[in-house]
Amino acid sequence: MPLIEPMLTGTRDRIQIAIDRLRNFEPPDGYYLAFSGGKDSVTILRLAEMAGVKFDAHYHVTTVDPPELVKFIKSEHPSVERHRPEMSMFRLILFKHWPPMRKQRYCCERLKEHGGDGRTIVQGVRWAESPRRKTQRKMVEICGRRDMRTVNPIIDWSDADVWEFIHQEQVPYCSLYDEGFKRLGCVLCPLGGHPELEAERWPQIAKAYISTFDRLLDVRAAIGKTQRFQTGQELFDWWIDRRPHKRPPDEQMTFDELDLTN
Repeated sequence: MPLIEPMLTGTRDRIQIAIDRLRNFEPPDGYYLAFSGGKDSVTILRLAEMAGVKFDAHYHVTTVDPPELVKFIKSEHPSVERHRPEMSMFRLILFKHWPPMRKQRYCCERLKEHGGDGRTIVQGVRWAESPRRKTQRKMVEICGRRDMRTVNPIIDWSDADVWEFIHQEQVPYCSLYDEGFKRLGCVLCPLGGHPELEAERWPQIAKAYISTFDRLLDVRAAIGKTQRFQTGQELFDWWIDRRPHKRPPDEQMTFDELDLTN
């Protein structure tokens, strides 16, 4: 059976192909299902149930997830195993001596992209999410360094395909989508398009970032770093001003600019 079958037009054909993929690559010990609570994750979990494959679902807490998303996972998916990181996002920023940036991110690897070593991971990665994924991601991927294999059974689904499945199968989903949110990742993620709206929606998380940036400037001063910002608020304002909707990719500033004094 080829790894990528041609996408058929019917919804039932599309669902059956995803189910067949899950069954064909099912490992003896079951899948490690990477669960974030987003629309793709709830789709994968339901498909795994429909396929009758063995799996255990895991949610990696980032400490800056939208509260509504955390509540949704606790309420609708209590059996999903929760994993807390060794460091919160805020402690990680202090440890790294700079905030995560769009071009230079360290947070995903430390907070989300771990777990499942030696296992076969199943997740909801899709080509439609970004041009980069279209060129770099495959339905089956091998990571020799971590001795694991990843299966992406809905990699060729569109956003419309996912929502059609969710509504057809009456799959519960986080209410933030009904408020117009397109992604449910970390609050104020460097890849996010409208940080001002997120800061207004979750002011306590924004305040926690600003407080952390105040401490970050003290830490950097203590190790002899010269810098252009006097307060955490100034650094925060600069940080959210570097987002894709305001700056083209070649103008995304990097860590080195924190050391400039003019």
